[in-house]
Amino acid sequence: MSDTADLAPAVKTARMSERKVVRGGSCATASLRPGDRIRLRDPEGLQPLDLFVFDQHGRDAGDILGRPASTGRLADVLAVEGEEPAAAARALAALGLTEADARPYRVMEAGGSPGAVFDFVAPAPLVLVVSAPGSPMAPDEQTPATELHLEIDRADGSSPDLPPPLAAVTLDLRIPAATAKAYRVRAGDYIQIIDVEGRQCSDFLAFDAAQLADGVEKGLDPTVTRTLMGSAFPGPGLHSKYYDEDMQALVEVVRDTVGRHDTFALACSAKYYDDVGYPGHPNCSDNFNEVLKPFQVRARKGWPAINFFYNTCIETSNALTSDEPWSRPGDYVLLRALTDLVCASSSCTDDIDPANGWNPTDIHIRVYDGNATFSKGSALRMTPDAEPRLTRDSAFQPRLQALARSFVDYRGFWLPTSYTGRGAIEEYWACRERAAIMDLSALRKFEVIGPDAEQLLQRTMTRNIAKLAVGQVVYTALCYDHGGMIDDATVMRLGAANFRVIAGEDFTGVWLRQKAEDWGLKVWVKSSTDQLHNLAIQGPKSRDILKEVIWTAPTQASLAELKWFRFTIGRIGTASGPPVVVSRTGYTGELGYEVWCHPKDALAVWDAIWAAGQPHGMSPLGFEALDMLRIEAGLVFAGYDFSDQTDPYESGIGFAVADKDVDFVGREALARRKANPAHRMVGLDLTGNETISHGDPVFVGRAQVGVVTSATRSPLLKRMIALCRLDVAHATLGTAVEIGKLDGHQKRLSATVVPFPHFDPQKTRVRA
Repeated sequence: MSDTADLAPAVKTARMSERKVVRGGSCATASLRPGDRIRLRDPEGLQPLDLFVFDQHGRDAGDILGRPASTGRLADVLAVEGEEPAAAARALAALGLTEADARPYRVMEAGGSPGAVFDFVAPAPLVLVVSAPGSPMAPDEQTPATELHLEIDRADGSSPDLPPPLAAVTLDLRIPAATAKAYRVRAGDYIQIIDVEGRQCSDFLAFDAAQLADGVEKGLDPTVTRTLMGSAFPGPGLHSKYYDEDMQALVEVVRDTVGRHDTFALACSAKYYDDVGYPGHPNCSDNFNEVLKPFQVRARKGWPAINFFYNTCIETSNALTSDEPWSRPGDYVLLRALTDLVCASSSCTDDIDPANGWNPTDIHIRVYDGNATFSKGSALRMTPDAEPRLTRDSAFQPRLQALARSFVDYRGFWLPTSYTGRGAIEEYWACRERAAIMDLSALRKFEVIGPDAEQLLQRTMTRNIAKLAVGQVVYTALCYDHGGMIDDATVMRLGAANFRVIAGEDFTGVWLRQKAEDWGLKVWVKSSTDQLHNLAIQGPKSRDILKEVIWTAPTQASLAELKWFRFTIGRIGTASGPPVVVSRTGYTGELGYEVWCHPKDALAVWDAIWAAGQPHGMSPLGFEALDMLRIEAGLVFAGYDFSDQTDPYESGIGFAVADKDVDFVGREALARRKANPAHRMVGLDLTGNETISHGDPVFVGRAQVGVVTSATRSPLLKRMIALCRLDVAHATLGTAVEIGKLDGHQKRLSATVVPFPHFDPQKTRVRA
């Protein structure tokens, strides 16, 4: 569907389109020059789109859209909580634009089809505020505000606009292609290193300014940094610092939208170009020597710099290799100075290999005052063409941070690994013996609605969705045509043509939309992850705890009546309390529930459940303890126990493939694989207490016959156990196998094939 307002001839450019995402319920800005073409797309459908348009004099110019102005205030759009509206407000202020007379122009209505487009060519300089309006979604509703995509083709082929500043800028420094510049940064201030056009390396040096003033050079040391941080390069989180040779931290990484950099090799040098036949070629090391002269820094033939955006790795063959950087236009690394620094940054000069995509381009530096505050995170792109989204907190984070300091980035959300003063073993036993509470908001949620919703899910899910009753939940797999798994998911039926899919991957929603389009189905797949955050309350006491907290109407099942894999709609406390959906589901093998709420109600939901749980000995549960619980219960994990190379049968969830008279995706391949299995998921019991882990090879004699997919030391069984994908020829119970360590042959650990799962195979506890 295209709703096009051609205000000038279309423009073709050789340069890639600039892309932005406008989050549902939020906004973004865009500056247009005459002849620039902008495309605004609603990928999921049903999302209204408002434009505020300014001309170069700051006047309302929305009449160029050919649409009547609607009601609404730009001030209300910019007042929405979040970084994007704040950035839009700063951008408008920097341009001297006023919001007083701005009016919204509705260019897409709320009933649009997936993929609807509005595009036009700017007849004059314009500044746009693109708004994706929407209200909070109650957990029993299916009306999330969803993202809009914005693309700009520049008429003059010029460089893309920089991303909006993150805060007030104290230093704005452009580094032209193949040059370098030096600059000072105060302790506590932030340094943003931006790749302007993408695929461009930028070496970074930093020296302790006080010591440098005394004639002592103490700069970043990659070897010390790798050793102390335990990784090739630091990233946001606990292991985030870069050190000097005295093991003093100079900078820490706050944000990283790329996640792949080099700390192995030197900045490029004259010797490198001389040796490959390019004598006299400009190089970063000489550029650094020149710009650091005023600071009396000793010149070097090759600088051991931190090279951001440089795509290198050490292969298993012990070769240092490089390729084009992963960075894209506007990607950045945000650092914080931990002492007064003298810094130098380069735009790498290399144009003779893929290091800079064969074409050096600009780097941009912004410095922000230390009084600014920024969330920490790495960018996650769940699909290759997705915009980066930084690691985010769930709405429960204020309560989690009061109890834990160790967090891991799990699929774009900060998740506690364990809780301070407790630890994984204590948390595990609380779940097995009493109750535990865990934040599972990182699960991806999709609202599948419309007259063809059931048909879409019947043709994409391995379970028989037509048999699903309203109020029921089912566990299923989604497969490609060849039988390999895309994802696993649970599906709730909220109505005759209303479903909620809870999965692990954002791509699951993309794939469902693709299939709906391919088959011409009238259905919408709306992302609701940001509108539904959820807690898991698991353990023998979970029902007793929630019975004190959850109010349900007479038309809904009470907690006492709620059966396994069913859900009910209720409220916290009383009929006027925060609305919730409660499902009798979990990932621990214990009796348990999940409570779903809107983020605005998250703290009230946590506080009520936490207070009710304390007399029952309820504990918070971290990722490490959850891993023990789910491996014991034989519950599979994406990327470990299944992937696009494994089918549900060899992933241990063959029960999720229904015999149904529907030609669902992968049906023929699954029938063929079931009839001719090559591998089977089995349990392993180990002899001894040595640790094994995901990916360890499993042998019979010299031949590798399987691989460990997940492993843990079971506190309940008091031994190492594992899930293993094993050749069917050796999958008989009682078969002796060996797990290879070192090179797989020098050291072997004995194991025996045992029933799977290890814990409660009849699921009597979860059904209790």
